[in-house]
Amino acid sequence: MSNYSIHNRRYTGSKLKLIDWINLSINEHSCPSDKSFADIFAGTGVVAANNINSFQEIIINDFLYSNHIIYKAFFGKGVWSKTKLADLVKSYSDLGPRQLRENYFSRNFGGKFFSFRDARIIGYIRDHIEKNASNLNSKERNILLASLLYSADKIANTVGHYDAYRIRPNVEDRFNFKLITPIDCKAKVSIYREDANNLVKKITPDIVYIDPPYNSRQYSRFYHVLENLAQWKKPELYGVAMKPEPENMSEYCKVAAFDNFSDLISNINSRKIIVSYNNTYKSKSSSSKNKISHEQILSILRNKGSTQELSIEHAHFNAGKTDFSDHREFLFITTVA
Repeated sequence: MSNYSIHNRRYTGSKLKLIDWINLSINEHSCPSDKSFADIFAGTGVVAANNINSFQEIIINDFLYSNHIIYKAFFGKGVWSKTKLADLVKSYSDLGPRQLRENYFSRNFGGKFFSFRDARIIGYIRDHIEKNASNLNSKERNILLASLLYSADKIANTVGHYDAYRIRPNVEDRFNFKLITPIDCKAKVSIYREDANNLVKKITPDIVYIDPPYNSRQYSRFYHVLENLAQWKKPELYGVAMKPEPENMSEYCKVAAFDNFSDLISNINSRKIIVSYNNTYKSKSSSSKNKISHEQILSILRNKGSTQELSIEHAHFNAGKTDFSDHREFLFITTVA
């Protein structure tokens, strides 16, 4: 039974299918003196992971709590017992009816995002990780939590995010708990969960990679189930999609996006800035329309330094309400003046 790698996720805006092109572009525009690389809106973490052996230091940041746990599980230093975790996986696989009682997770998400049985198992495992914390070191706990997030997300009854679930008469039992495979790397890895605009004032990497959200879809709302599972505060939930009260909302998804991006770029202290961007500003869906235009991005970057523009055809996430034509992914590469 193979374990999960960092790229085994469904995630809106994931750069997995573009990773070869992005890495080639990074390599072509870096030089031997570039020792550190920062991914400050890291999402799935695949861009950082694919550069882990190319730099002496990697800085990875994202504002989602679930992503922060995943980064610490994959990239964090520390010893951990494979035998201990394998034994726990087996015990979770052998769960019987006595353990599968109603819990917070099954009451809220059973029959919706997951089958009733799967939701009970997920809730039981999450409670058990919390109750068993004294028998786990931080690395082991993070691996278990990340493994639960990956295992749950793998079988969720969704189109890839948690803004809604598929309406079905019966949601099938599909849950299978598997561990992630942590990444063994020689690079120094610094993991943050901060506002990127504040973080760039504290760090001085040679290269900064930037892939912020550009439209009104808030990631803390899109992935509220995983955020809930990671934090385990058990908040009261509302609406059909069973969301908590809004929290951790990004300014890049609001009308202030242009000002925030301008502030971000002006405060970066790096030799090279690489920005990912896609042209969903042409979308017919209001929630998909970009808050910052192509021309605005270029204007801000050109004020910072000499900027090149690269592009490639790429099929963007589409829930079926929008007709995208000539959709392209862009990379803006700025050499700071």
